[in-house]
Amino acid sequence: MADFFNSFEDGWTIYLWLIAGAAIVLTAIYWVRWAAHNDQFDEDIKYVVFDENDKDKMTPEEFEKAMKVNKHQEELRDEYLAKEAERKQSGS
Repeated sequence: MADFFNSFEDGWTIYLWLIAGAAIVLTAIYWVRWAAHNDQFDEDIKYVVFDENDKDKMTPEEFEKAMKVNKHQEELRDEYLAKEAERKQSGS
């Protein structure tokens, strides 16, 4: 195996690093694109951890926003589950 690598001319490792770097960049682009299409950059997601018991820990405006975000997330979840059930049913 060592003879195989020694048979290459000098400077071949730069091409290996270029291929590895390109693979890393393309993978990062793919996952950022995936995240953008799946609402992973939603700034309001931080409100999802709050519920009715946290009302005394927030201002009225924050609490109202948290409840709106929770309601919206629940609607999105129901929509996603309905699509998933439909996909499974049509795939069977």
